Amino acid sequence: MIKQRKGLAILIVLSLLLYISAAQVPVLDITSVLAKIQPTEKPATTAPPAAEKITPPAPIVYGIPTDSLEIVESEVERGETVSSILGAYNISPVTIHELALKAKNIFNLKRIQPKRNYILLHTRDSAQTAQYFIYEPNEREYIIYDLRDSLQVTRHKREMQIIERELAGEIKGSLYESVLAAGGSAQLVDKLADIYAWRLNLNHMQPGDQFKLIFEEKQINGSVIGYGALKAAFFQHNGQPLYAIAFDQGNGVAYYDQDGKSFKKAFLKEPLEYSRVSSRYTMRRFHPVQKRFKAHLGTDFAAPRGTPIRSVGEGVILDAAYARGNGYFVKIRHNKTYTTQYLHLSKFAKGIRRGKTVQQGQTIGYVGSTGLSTGPHLCYRLWKNGKQVDALKVKLPLAEPVNRKSKKAFLAAKEEIVKRLEALNLNQPNENSGTLVASDNTKAAKKS
Repeated sequence: MIKQRKGLAILIVLSLLLYISAAQVPVLDITSVLAKIQPTEKPATTAPPAAEKITPPAPIVYGIPTDSLEIVESEVERGETVSSILGAYNISPVTIHELALKAKNIFNLKRIQPKRNYILLHTRDSAQTAQYFIYEPNEREYIIYDLRDSLQVTRHKREMQIIERELAGEIKGSLYESVLAAGGSAQLVDKLADIYAWRLNLNHMQPGDQFKLIFEEKQINGSVIGYGALKAAFFQHNGQPLYAIAFDQGNGVAYYDQDGKSFKKAFLKEPLEYSRVSSRYTMRRFHPVQKRFKAHLGTDFAAPRGTPIRSVGEGVILDAAYARGNGYFVKIRHNKTYTTQYLHLSKFAKGIRRGKTVQQGQTIGYVGSTGLSTGPHLCYRLWKNGKQVDALKVKLPLAEPVNRKSKKAFLAAKEEIVKRLEALNLNQPNENSGTLVASDNTKAAKKS
């Protein structure tokens, strides 16, 4: 019994010793051991899937899908014809002749002009046979020649918009240069010259002078193709303001200044105050000196020698000289439209010579009988757009001011225009933008 108890005690003591020894030994970290044996490997990265290549859709040109067609854009060269263009793309002379017959009442193929755009659509095979020929006779229209079996010809118009724009600037150099620098064009300068020709010499504008404009542009797909009405203009020349306001008082649109006076100065009816018509404009008159029938492209006014002759309008003297048939004569250009000439003078008035400016009603010379003449008279001649016309029949520019009936409407229009022009800042850049005034809403296929 005693031996059994001793053995149990020894077993217990041994167990305690083993427990204590185990507690003092550090526990191995299996993860760290494995890490020392096998180096850590980075996880394999998976490559992203390759991006799918997206093919853009083929463009639609003038409403024509081009999935199976090649596009050739070009310009008509000098001496090029439809036959030479289409012949290079497998179109026979017989087909071109048939096409010309179909196009006869739409657009004559012989009328294509150099430097005009065209597009040709042909097959993608080795033959490169033309399927469509599209020609642009102008900025707004285009003709589609369908060259497939049916041979169709159609004419189309692009939609045109009228955009109202404002422009302001200061003269630096010439008016032409200044208007272009402000965002205008040569056509706009021409319009200004036509309006102001009777009131202001635009060639004499000085650096520091100002201009402001309200006008209409004709646009197609955002591109300017021309101009509409010039609604108002303002010039400040030598510190003096001069407005040009478009207004219609029943006889069509005309331009008036801020006081309601017309920009068109009327010509005097006759160049002499007291006279009578002795010979009219005719294509067949018996010449009293040459004794034969010939054209008389003027109007003769009989008057006593020395009667003052007056210029019928403001202008610049082109010539003041002597010629065998005309005698002493004066020729005056009034504007781009009208020129007058005064023949058989006895002498010139003081200061009358080439290059001088004369005013309406100013005396330029005196009645005489120099040249081929049988007695004292004045032969008065008038040119309109470079052609001699009958001065007694031609309708000369009117100079009626705004009448009483239209005065209230004119004042209201003037007030609005003046406010708009005064609000224009000379230092603000003139961007190519404006207000849509009108659109023809043409539902035609557009070039994409």
